[in-house]
Amino acid sequence: MFNSQYDSKLDPKGRLALPAKIKAAIPQANGMTLMLRMAEDKCLALYPLVEYKKLESQIKSLNINNAEQRMLQRSFFNSIVEVELDNAGRLLIPKLYQTYASLEKDVVVVGMGTRIELWNPEQYLKNIIVDTADLSSLMESTSPKRDVNPGLPYPSDA
Repeated sequence: MFNSQYDSKLDPKGRLALPAKIKAAIPQANGMTLMLRMAEDKCLALYPLVEYKKLESQIKSLNINNAEQRMLQRSFFNSIVEVELDNAGRLLIPKLYQTYASLEKDVVVVGMGTRIELWNPEQYLKNIIVDTADLSSLMESTSPKRDVNPGLPYPSDA
């Protein structure tokens, strides 16, 4: 599982060295191949093969005879590229992908559970909740509500 946030740098050739903890979280069975996708909110998403295959399977199961679903498939598959980690743990980000995500020198690498996101630092700050009070409030409002039975204590109330 990928988590946390790391500041990284693109070198002049467009290579990005993955942080050691991110690299260590890539399953060994994966090998050196990852899948890079132009993702939501103008970031790039990097997937180990096992996670990409799950996503690919969902997209491939869509109905090609439905115009909207066919467009989704086309848009998904044309936004994906295979990338390889070199021996130094770097991946080459194609120029088109750098431009899409506005990546220049500084890159924020974010672990997102099953995938890794690559962000322009300014764009990243526009797409996160910085204030911890706001984050707590949102977490509470999106948490499943518990049924309140006045006759029975809730386990955390006991």
